[in-house]
Amino acid sequence: MKQVYAFLLALLTVPFTACANDGWPSQYGGVMLQGFYWDSFDATKWTKLQSQAPELGQYFDLVWLPQSANCGGTSMGYDDLYWFTNYNSSFGTESELRSLIQAFKANGIGTIADVVINHRKNVSNWVDFPRETYKGVTYELKSTDICSDDDGGATLNWARQNGYSLSSNRDTGEGWSGMRDLDHTSANVQANVKAYLDLLLNDFGYVGFRYDMVKGYSGTYTKMYNDYSKPSYSVGECWDGTNTIKNWIDATSKTSAAFDFQFRYTVRNAINKNDWSYLGKQNDGNWPLVSTNVDNGNYRQYAVTFVENHDTEKRSNAEQDPIRKDTLAANAYLLAMPGTPCVFLTHWQAYKQAIKSMIDVRKLAGIHNESATLSFASTTSYYAVRTTGTKGQLLCVVGTGAKNYVPNGQWVKVLSGYKYVYYLSPSMETAWIDLASGDYEGEQNATISAVSQSANVQLVYTLDGTTPSANSTKIANGGTIAIPVGTTTLKVGLLINGVVSGIVSRQYNVTEKAPFNPYTINVYVNTDKVGWNKVNFWTWGGDGSHSPKNSNWPGDAVTSPITINGKQWYRSAYTINSADDYVNFVFSTNSGSPQTVDINDIKQDTYFEISTETEGGKNKVNDVTNEVTAINRVQNDAQKAGDIYNIQGQKVTNAHSLPQGIYIQNGKKVVVK
Repeated sequence: MKQVYAFLLALLTVPFTACANDGWPSQYGGVMLQGFYWDSFDATKWTKLQSQAPELGQYFDLVWLPQSANCGGTSMGYDDLYWFTNYNSSFGTESELRSLIQAFKANGIGTIADVVINHRKNVSNWVDFPRETYKGVTYELKSTDICSDDDGGATLNWARQNGYSLSSNRDTGEGWSGMRDLDHTSANVQANVKAYLDLLLNDFGYVGFRYDMVKGYSGTYTKMYNDYSKPSYSVGECWDGTNTIKNWIDATSKTSAAFDFQFRYTVRNAINKNDWSYLGKQNDGNWPLVSTNVDNGNYRQYAVTFVENHDTEKRSNAEQDPIRKDTLAANAYLLAMPGTPCVFLTHWQAYKQAIKSMIDVRKLAGIHNESATLSFASTTSYYAVRTTGTKGQLLCVVGTGAKNYVPNGQWVKVLSGYKYVYYLSPSMETAWIDLASGDYEGEQNATISAVSQSANVQLVYTLDGTTPSANSTKIANGGTIAIPVGTTTLKVGLLINGVVSGIVSRQYNVTEKAPFNPYTINVYVNTDKVGWNKVNFWTWGGDGSHSPKNSNWPGDAVTSPITINGKQWYRSAYTINSADDYVNFVFSTNSGSPQTVDINDIKQDTYFEISTETEGGKNKVNDVTNEVTAINRVQNDAQKAGDIYNIQGQKVTNAHSLPQGIYIQNGKKVVVK
């Protein structure tokens, strides 16, 4: 009997051991938030994120934070300096960071640490690193922990000239000249990294890691570090094609997931090329990890999907690879697909309530990282895909023609918005409320649906948080319920043959709507690079009041430019009538050709330059507002303060005609671009 018990115990422990070695849980239904963007120092201070923990916890299971230690100055953390002793960073103090992680935990959120171990910053010269103590042990990387081929040999030359030695080993991955590449074959590097990861997990309370730049060293070392530290979650930034990402996951022995870059590229292609069929295509021969074309989906468990991040987003004065429009539809697709979706913070901030509702649908259907998908329709104007969860099926349709698509079979429409529609399978037998929980300004309307196969289903609801019964207030399928100012708990259920089931609940906090004062915006267009001698403004969107006066293409022509800072701009003015109002644009010349790509969601003064670069035969457009307003700001300040100096210390006599460069005003540096 004792032998039988031991045998059964051994069987029970096998799946636990296998699961513990996985870099991402199987059939994981969680959603992650990238809790920062580039230079988000003020917006994502630890204290500000902590204040949002109760709201974030209702929708996100994981939040990824930037590398959180001190880097010797203002930094996003990718020039990491301290690992053990100094956690007063550009985002807050160490105590504030610890408080944030605990607040996230209390609200059901696991915090993901950004781990930068491919390279490390030096203290004072090319080869010295901080000397730090953790748990009574002193840790310090040495010059001999730097790869022999670091910086293309420049580090080795410097070391020889200054009496230092580097490792005898070459880099096990791709090199990077920004900082010193670490030799992960070194026992000292391994000891430092292992202790560092132990600190993050067991001292600070992170639950897992986002490994930065994992192509910089062999994936076998990620396996080594994960086997040692045993994070609950691990995901690597393997920025490459599908086979390279798969090979890296395999090199970690599947102790780590990876970001699905090819998923992101298919979304970018569909939106930027105005062809939604790209969602069902390869990107330069690469299928997304979540595609059924990748080893029958065996890598879905290890795919963290995303549509934008801090390295791809549009940044001022930097050439990135942004999705230029339709980010709401992009997130609708992201949150309907398998893999673990990672929502970008700026998208969450811009479309919070819509993304909340999308997550509500995802979790209601029970979609997880290994869910099966099937493409229903693929055209230039829309793409439809069905994903099967543990509780039902979700049909997502995205694209300019999404609302025109009529799905085959029985589906219940539960959510729709700009270029996206969500349907659920009626077999789910649940009520649905399209208005997500949260804080709102002004009375709201919630649309109620019955996701049911029953022909005689009714809907019943309460507004006081009590459980609906057969005697509760009834509402027609597709009806709306007014949510008044104040705190309301709405519960809705299906009433079938006298029995209430499939109850869903929402919590609302509605305040009085503040009055909105309409305002005028000016949109400026410069055509120096393309040589246009007039600009046609074709406009639409928002509250519907922004159609051009000339209703025929190409819209309103502006032929007389104005001069600002020595450059000529074609200008047109528009009135923003509400907080949700905006204007979309296409600029063109002649009788409408050549023309630009679409520009969306403009609601403030904006300066555009028409680029010679094209996409689909249309000119791209650069938003140069920051550059122009920087010059205007210096000139306006000059009228008040007067004294502006160039970097050589010479007083500027004509502040109204500043060339590009760095200037000093009132003791502060000002960059004019």
